[in-house]
Parts: sequence; C-alpha cells; structure tokens
Amino acid sequence: IQVHVVDINKERISLWNDEDLNKLPIYEPGLKEIIKECRNRNLHFSTNVDDEISKADMIFISVNTPTKEKGIGAGQASDLKWVEASARRISKYAQGRTIVVEKSTLPVKTAETIKNILISSEQNNENKTFSIVSNPEFLAEGTAINDLQNPDRVLIGGEDNHSINLVSNIYKHWINPEKIITTNLWSSELSKLVANAFLAQRISSINSISALCETTGADINEVAKAIGTDSRIGSKFLKPGPGFGGSCFKKDILNLVYLSRYYGLKEVGDYWEQ
Repeated sequence: IQVHVVDINKERISLWNDEDLNKLPIYEPGLKEIIKECRNRNLHFSTNVDDEISKADMIFISVNTPTKEKGIGAGQASDLKWVEASARRISKYAQGRTIVVEKSTLPVKTAETIKNILISSEQNNENKTFSIVSNPEFLAEGTAINDLQNPDRVLIGGEDNHSINLVSNIYKHWINPEKIITTNLWSSELSKLVANAFLAQRISSINSISALCETTGADINEVAKAIGTDSRIGSKFLKPGPGFGGSCFKKDILNLVYLSRYYGLKEVGDYWEQ
C-alpha cells in the first residue's frame, strides 16, 4: 500500500523529508524508526496535494477542528473550515471512485456536509463517485505509535459495506479482526466525542471525591484502588490530580453540549456542560 502524506505547509513537509530524523515536526516514541524504515519506500511526503488527490483510491482527511471563535456556536461548536476546504479540493481533483475517510475528530453529521460537497461534484462529472467512511483515531500524545499498533479497538463507520471492508482490510494486516468494530456513519462520528467525554468525566469525578477525602480523612489513592478493582468500573483514569487538559477533552465536551442543544436536548446539554 503506497501512502502519500500531503500538506499545504511546505516547511512542515520539508521537515518530514529531512535526513535528520530529529527534526521531524512532532515527537512520538517509535515514530523515527517507522519513518526511517518506510520513507520513500511506501511512505511519501509532499506538497503535491492536487496531483496526489487525483491518483488516490482512498483519502484520509486529518486536519484541525478547533472550537469556533465566532459565528453560530462560537465557543462550543467545532470549526469545520479545514474539513470543508479539504472536501472541496477532493471534489475538484479526485478521479474515478474515491473513498473519503474522516480521520479528524468531528461532530456527528459532519459526513453530511462532506457528502453534500462531494455530491455536487458527482452531479457535474459522471466519472466521479465518492463513498464516505468515518474512522476516528484514538491516539494519545506520547503513546501514539503504540496506540496505533496495539489499539483497544478500531472503529469504522460507513454507508456501504464495500468501502468499510476496504478500510478494515488495511488494519487487518496487523490487528486482530475481532478488535475492528463496524457501525453506521453517525455512530462512528459520535463515539469519538462520547469516549473523550466519558474519560474527562472520570477525571472530574475522582477529583471531586479527592476533595471529600481530604475533609473526611479518607485516602483518595485507597478509595481509587478499592473502586477500581470493581470490573464494572475499572482502574484507568482514576488518578487524582489537575483537572483534565490537552487538546481534545474540553473541545469535544463543548461540542457535545452544542450538539445536544442544537437538537433540542437541553437537559443532556446541561449535564455535559457541568
């Protein structure tokens, strides 16, 4: 499988291609070794966005989805301008049948937006057809390579089984097929947001109990161990400390709040806003 990573950022691509692997634009344990083994063999980095789109059978959209700063949903909803820009570029330059895979963390129903952009291209050119698949990533910073190679699960959502199977077949080269979960498009999109919301919820929950422990004389580490051995609860994400941070948890919860209220589910939105 030939993989072409494209970016409009020339400086970033030059770093991906730099002979000095210490200059890679991100640091992840194990990444250098993969780049060294695969680069220019079946892994390629370039700014030839349009040319590579025209040759690709499958295109993964992996772009930022920050929280909107202005307009409808500002402060909560995801800003999809980069996703939409990518979809428009794909609709313009793709050839033949192309599977478009959502990799970024996206609010449920984003595929509808992408689909509308691509359908308009299909209508103008009968030689183009598109299929949309959702395949959210569950990688954590610092353990991304291990998370990719040894995932708890791989989630693939779509509307046609042929496209879902093609994406599944990539993962089956190194992952037990039993770990691959297939769903409809909307379930896959929503599952990523919900997973992050539940993890953030556990951090907030154990910290709230930590405050109670300090007041009553209980030991939060002992309490965490006691409840963590319950198989229904589990021991992960029960370490007290600072509140949740990082680039995803707050953004995804705000997105969940916005979506709930958008669909008229006020109580659900209020719950997650807490």
